[in-house]
Amino acid sequence: MSAESKVYARFYLGLVALFLGELRDGLTMINMQSAFLIVSKSYSEKQAGILFVVFGLSQFIFQTPAGYIMDYTDWKVGWLAVASITTTALTLLTATTAQEYGGNLGWMIFIKFFQGAITALIPPGLNSITQGIVGAEGMTQQVSQNEMRNHFGTAVIVLSGSIIAYSKYPDIGVLFIVSPIACAGVIFFLLKINPKDIDHAAARGLASKEDEIKESSSYSLTDEGGKVASPMGDASFNFEDGSQVGHVDGASSPTVLFQDTTLLTFIVIIFLFHMSNGTVLPLVMQTLAIGEGGTGILLSGLCIIVAQIFMVCCAKICGDYSGLWGRKTLFLVGLFSVPIRCFILYILTGMKDAQEETSVVLQVIILSTQIFDGVGAGVFGTMYILVTSDISAGTGRFSLTLGLTTAAMSIGGTVSGYLGQALAQDHGYQNAFMVIGMLSCVPALGYLIFMPETLNGGKTASMSVIQEHDEGDVKEKPQPPAFV
Repeated sequence: MSAESKVYARFYLGLVALFLGELRDGLTMINMQSAFLIVSKSYSEKQAGILFVVFGLSQFIFQTPAGYIMDYTDWKVGWLAVASITTTALTLLTATTAQEYGGNLGWMIFIKFFQGAITALIPPGLNSITQGIVGAEGMTQQVSQNEMRNHFGTAVIVLSGSIIAYSKYPDIGVLFIVSPIACAGVIFFLLKINPKDIDHAAARGLASKEDEIKESSSYSLTDEGGKVASPMGDASFNFEDGSQVGHVDGASSPTVLFQDTTLLTFIVIIFLFHMSNGTVLPLVMQTLAIGEGGTGILLSGLCIIVAQIFMVCCAKICGDYSGLWGRKTLFLVGLFSVPIRCFILYILTGMKDAQEETSVVLQVIILSTQIFDGVGAGVFGTMYILVTSDISAGTGRFSLTLGLTTAAMSIGGTVSGYLGQALAQDHGYQNAFMVIGMLSCVPALGYLIFMPETLNGGKTASMSVIQEHDEGDVKEKPQPPAFV
C-alpha cells in the first residue's frame, strides 16, 4: 500500500476518534443518563446505580470475547460501525421510553444490559484498527492523538447537549439528539478507511505482514481461496497451555496470558482504580444538579466538559513523554490524583451541606475539582492502552489482552457505580467521598510497589518514539488537511 494511503488512513482514523468521543465506552452518555433519570424522571440514586451496575456487568461479561473476536476478524471496520449505530439507538431508546420513578425499571435494565454488550466491541475495535494502521512502533503517538480527539469530541458533544438541556429544562431528554449526530460522523469517516490499510497481523501485536499485502483501492470480503471471509475470522480455540501448536498464525495460547504476573497485577490495579474512581463523576454531577433547576443541569454537563479539556492536555503529555520518562511515572500521577480529588470534595460537600442555599462560588469550586478528573482519567485513558500494548507485544493477543484489561475496568466501574450511589443515599455525599477517597489509595500504592516499568521491557528510553520523531523529520510524507 502507498505511503499516501497510510497517511489518509491515519487522518480518517483521527476523525473517527473525534466523533467517537461519547460512544467510545458508553460511560459519558451513561453519566448523562443518570443525571437525566434522577432529575427529570425522579429516579432514586439506587435505581440509577442499578442501571450502572447492569451496564458495567454486561461490559465485563462481553469485553474479553469482544477482544478475542477483534484479534481474528478482518471485519474490524464493520464491527465498529455496527456497535456505534446500535449503542446510539439504545441511548435514544432510554431517553424516550424511561418512565417516572422507575416505573419500567425492568425494561431499562434490559436496555442497559444490551448496551453494555454492544459497547464492549468499541475499545478493542478502535485500538486494533489503530495498531493495524500505525503498527506497534506508532502506537504511543497515535493512541495519544486518538485520546485527545476522543476527549475534545466528548467536550463538544456534551457542551452541545448541556446547552440544549438548559434551554429546554425541565424537558431535558432532548439533549440526547447529539448522539445520532456524533454517530453519523463516526460512520462517515470510518467507511472512508480502506480496510486494506489495516495490517491485521500488526493489529494483533504480531510482526507486520505489510509486505505481503497487495495495494488495493477496494475492499474484498473474500479470502485468498475466493471464499467469503467470516466476520469472526479464522478464530482458533486451541487453548493448550503454553503452546503455539495449532496456532498457525503464530499467536500465543490465550492461557499464556494468565501466567503473566505483570498482566494479572495490572488487571487487579485497573479494577481497584475504577472501583474507586468510576462513581466520583456522577456523584459530583448529582451534587451540582439536584435541587438547582436548569442551572444545576448546566453545571453537571460542565463537569464533563471541564474534565475533557484537561484530558486532552494529559493525553498530549502522555504521548510526548511516556516514551521518554516511562509509563510508570505518568501512570502514578493519574492514580494519585483521585484521592486528592476525593479529599477536596469531602471538604467542599461538608461546606455545601452547612449552607441553606448553595452559593455560586462554592458551586464553581466544586466544578473546578473536575480538573483532577481530567488528570486522572486523561492519564489513565492513554496509559492503560500503552501498557497493555507493552505487555502483549509479540503474543498476537493485543485485542484479547485489551479485552481483559477493559473488562477489569468495566467490572470496577460497575461495583463503583452502585457502591457510590448507595453510600450517597444512605450516608450522604460527604461520607461517600470520604470512603471512595480511602479506597482510591489502594491502586495508587499498588502500582507504586508492585508494577514494573513496562516500556521496552523496563527500559526508560523509547527508541520507537525517538525513531518516530526522527522519521518525521527526515521523510517527506503526504500531508492531509490539519485538524484538532
